[in-house]
Amino acid sequence: MDRDDNMIAVTGLGLAAAFLFALSALLQQRAARTVVGSDTASLHDAAGVIRLLRRLVRSRTWLTGWLTNIGGVVTQASALKVGSVAAVQPLMAAQLLFVLTLASGEQRRWPSVRDWLAALAVCAGLVLLLAADASPLDGAPHRHRVLLATACTAGLIVTLRQTSRRAFGWLSGPLMGVAAGLCHALTAVYLKLTVEDLYHGGPVATLSDWPGYALAVTAVSGMLLVQIAFASGPLPPAIAAMSVTNPVASFALGIVAFDAPAPHRPAVLAAIAVSGALIAVGVVGLANASGTAHLYSGDIAADRPRARTTRRPRADVS
Repeated sequence: MDRDDNMIAVTGLGLAAAFLFALSALLQQRAARTVVGSDTASLHDAAGVIRLLRRLVRSRTWLTGWLTNIGGVVTQASALKVGSVAAVQPLMAAQLLFVLTLASGEQRRWPSVRDWLAALAVCAGLVLLLAADASPLDGAPHRHRVLLATACTAGLIVTLRQTSRRAFGWLSGPLMGVAAGLCHALTAVYLKLTVEDLYHGGPVATLSDWPGYALAVTAVSGMLLVQIAFASGPLPPAIAAMSVTNPVASFALGIVAFDAPAPHRPAVLAAIAVSGALIAVGVVGLANASGTAHLYSGDIAADRPRARTTRRPRADVS
């Protein structure tokens, strides 16, 4: 398979994984809103998260979403087998594009002009990134670099978590969204390593090597960080921060931890900068799209200031 065929396969599998992740998020968010309602503040402690998980596993909607998510992971793993982390993960920014489409179809309403512009910005950014040939498709992993990158990323995640506890309410969600995006990027790295183990050595080699266990840790940690991000404040900023951080961090990790050439030509660097700006603007717009507004109705009510009602003085009647 030549490079062009590889790019077509990576793009198709990456977009298919993004669609499955979007469908899974739609189903799981619906189930979580049904279970939690407006009491999302209970997710701040471990007991609340455990209670939520116990109720979600009995929800058919959540289980369907979980199985769909497994399908997305398998499809993403297939894409990572063909291409690199730096080539696959930027395609995950298309998740919000698919969420907007699914949510609009569910509501039987046409997206607004602003929503269309945000979607076009994401598409234009992805097309420009792929056309610029900026994402390396191959590269052997350097495990010592993977461990060093993991240590640095884990330290940054812990710092973001501690900062979010002392930050203002509106800032906690985006900070935890960035932490979740970093964790998802690490998960993609270890998913690629685990797929390579499984492909070359089979299940026995996979079980006897450490990347598979690191994958389990990062996957569970990512799920918990997402829940904390959703419970820390309004959801659109958290989702936008998560969706922007994931491909950016994955691109950097894919170049640092794998033996892949970093882009150096001025034209390619300019294309990366422009595509990154387009994707960031589009993701923020899609996170706040009118078609997905109903997904965020579970925002923390406690963080919203209640409107004070002032009583008008009664006129004295003499």
